[in-house]
Amino acid sequence: MSWQAYVDTSLVATGNIDKAAIFNSEGTSVWASSKGFTVAPTEIQAVVASFADNSEVKKVQSEGFHIAGEKFFTIKSDDRSLYGKKGKEGVVVVKTQQAILVAHYPESVQPGSAATTVEQLGDYLISVGY
Repeated sequence: MSWQAYVDTSLVATGNIDKAAIFNSEGTSVWASSKGFTVAPTEIQAVVASFADNSEVKKVQSEGFHIAGEKFFTIKSDDRSLYGKKGKEGVVVVKTQQAILVAHYPESVQPGSAATTVEQLGDYLISVGY
């Protein structure tokens, strides 16, 4: 399956995600993206830095983070996942061995449903070496 098919079929087509992108694990290359969903280089680099931050209170936890020009408040941050909310919408970011999945969900979707969708794709990619 192509990277674009993962975005279109495994994420957006579920109805739990309305736009998504897949980057390499360093955040330096966009492998696939929903039309019109642009994550700035500085935004993805801040996400990459959050995965490496081992502070007791990570910078991303105290300051939040930006995706596609919107600021999100951090609700979960660990070495694999980063979840953010802005009102009733939010983002789920999952890091695998070689990729970073960035997915946005709309107000109409429960955060847990969106997180499960993205985490399951992350689990699958890890299981096949990505």
